[in-house]
Amino acid sequence: MALVANKVICITGSSRGIGRACALDFVKHGASALILHYLGDSETEQEIQTLRDEVEREGAQVVTVAGDIADAATSIKIVEAGTKAFGRIDVLVSNAGICPFAEFLTMPHATWERTRQVNLDGSFYIVQAVANQMKNQSPPGGSIIGISSISALVGGELQCHYTPTKAGILSLMQSCAVALGKHGIRANAILPGTIATDINKEDLADEKKREYTVNRTVLKRLGAPDDISGPVVFLASDLAKYVTGASLLVDGGLFVNLQ
Repeated sequence: MALVANKVICITGSSRGIGRACALDFVKHGASALILHYLGDSETEQEIQTLRDEVEREGAQVVTVAGDIADAATSIKIVEAGTKAFGRIDVLVSNAGICPFAEFLTMPHATWERTRQVNLDGSFYIVQAVANQMKNQSPPGGSIIGISSISALVGGELQCHYTPTKAGILSLMQSCAVALGKHGIRANAILPGTIATDINKEDLADEKKREYTVNRTVLKRLGAPDDISGPVVFLASDLAKYVTGASLLVDGGLFVNLQ
């Protein structure tokens, strides 16, 4: 079933991890065009090229846009490049994010600033820019999915700078659902649990912590990026056409497992 047939999809932070899995799943489910944002350093340049090749082999069109999502100008550039190529944007996945683990009491303020700028400011900028495009296109409307985190609901000793940004993304999606519903735009949040990606690779290299995290989940495994991309595609599709302002926890049962 082509859940997102002929839709134009925009994904920030798409070169690896959850963003990359979303790109591949959207194409599998019928998306016709992808606007793929990435940071633009040497590592992500290589990653985005292999993703582009893979997507184009599946028959979808691709535009790639490099830039720091913490810079508001990057979001404008993403929307301009996407609409120039494809004329509209049907779905936004606001995914770009960082999590430099750090002790709270000794955390440099620059770490707080950078984490907030990328995760929360960047999400605001891209959501605002894409929402304006969705409002003005014909026909208007679309689906916006913010990648929040289980960390929006619980604390983490080394995440005192990160968890507030993810709570902010959850709140942003709730308020945007209210603000944008009259324009036919839905806004929802996905809250991943512990997903094995580059963002937590060093943290999970600690075997004791990895084992503890696995055992805390009801399903007894860490999440994979494609565990998140499926729910993202669902929220983007017409199967979720009456879903807005919602938050979907995708954590393998980590949150509910108190014993």
